[in-house]
Amino acid sequence: MLNEERHLEEAVGRVLEQDYPGELEVVLAIGPSKDRTQEIADKLAERDHRISIVPNPTGKTPAALNVGIAHAKHDILVRVDGHGALTDGYITRAVEVLDESGADNVGGVMAAEGRTPTEMAVACAYRSRLGLGASTFHQGGKAGPADTVYLGVFRRAALERVGGFDETMHRAQDWELNYRIRKTGGLIWFSPDLSVTYRPRSSLSAVAKQFFHTGQWRREVIRRHPETASKRYLAPPVAVIGLAVGTILGIIGLATGISWLDLGFLAPLGYALLLIVGSAVEGRYLPWKALFWMPLVCATMHVSWGLGFLVGLRERPKAV
Repeated sequence: MLNEERHLEEAVGRVLEQDYPGELEVVLAIGPSKDRTQEIADKLAERDHRISIVPNPTGKTPAALNVGIAHAKHDILVRVDGHGALTDGYITRAVEVLDESGADNVGGVMAAEGRTPTEMAVACAYRSRLGLGASTFHQGGKAGPADTVYLGVFRRAALERVGGFDETMHRAQDWELNYRIRKTGGLIWFSPDLSVTYRPRSSLSAVAKQFFHTGQWRREVIRRHPETASKRYLAPPVAVIGLAVGTILGIIGLATGISWLDLGFLAPLGYALLLIVGSAVEGRYLPWKALFWMPLVCATMHVSWGLGFLVGLRERPKAV
């Protein structure tokens, strides 16, 4: 975790409240935070002997996961992020699903929940086809094999078989790890019985930064594994190109008087109409203040993700 003072106590508390009948330990991998994350973690560890703290000087997620895994002593490893909250019975049911399915990693629904109007709109976008498409772990679905799952409950043997998380994958490391597990004959299993509450970003600027980086790293995944490219991942950059070309043609048409070029404006106008109508449908249960933010949130997600994909990483990532 890094800079998680707002959600850390809730995240840890929901782990400690689990009714898992076996032994439970909580390993907190703490990056160099600029807020009170370290202070809060230290107080939590003082109050409960099951909590231990390991430093993650790099502040990068895959490095944190690997040092946490190395420190943990058990053969089943449950990933929990600092802004996530496990639902009741999550760990017990996850272990049951591991045994029932024979999978190497199981996971369930990323149940995004917001508290402010902006966060509510972001959460709704996460869960809707308009925002993030038809991903099973965002929307739910039937139990079965999956390409990837949210967070994950792993068998240590599977992680050791593939060498753990790739520390050069600063983002998308979960998808990339699950891909390697599947390539070595392992099974990833989705179960709708499992749900983790996710606390989304609270501002458009934070959403834009998050999705820009996500787009960059998705391109890196496809660069490393070209066979993983899909229409869902290519849609945002294609949309950004279409919006840009349409807008430029429309402006040229206005400047030169070539009327047919004005048709280029149909691209941004059609996209805006899609967002407004789609938001009204997908966000019909939202308070009006949250509904106001919905089209802006979806546009921020799409455009930031697409731009990040088109720009890509400036240099090849290295382990730090």
